[in-house]
Amino acid sequence: MSGQTVEAADRGATRIADRVVAKIAAQAAREAVERVPPGGKAPRASVAVHRETARVSITLELEYPCDIGRRCGAVRHRVTERVGKLAGMKVPEVTVQVERLHPVENDSVGRTS
Repeated sequence: MSGQTVEAADRGATRIADRVVAKIAAQAAREAVERVPPGGKAPRASVAVHRETARVSITLELEYPCDIGRRCGAVRHRVTERVGKLAGMKVPEVTVQVERLHPVENDSVGRTS
């Protein structure tokens, strides 16, 4: 092509594999949880990608007692933000499943009188 420019849409497309999006989501969930409970497993993710949209499911374990709703909300927010920024995808749904709660040795953690 001598001197002609090709429109971006005509040059091809980039496809990000589902497993890559799942790794981004799992890492984002780890960042939001801040730490894995002793003896616990790191957050895991599965995704369903359709075009520019990713629906994400996160499975995680938390220390207890804690504000479970707030922690799950933080995970949803972080996953949506990171997948959107790093993969360029919309994330309309993040499902968070708490698989196990790990009791904290000091039972005064997270409690108020």
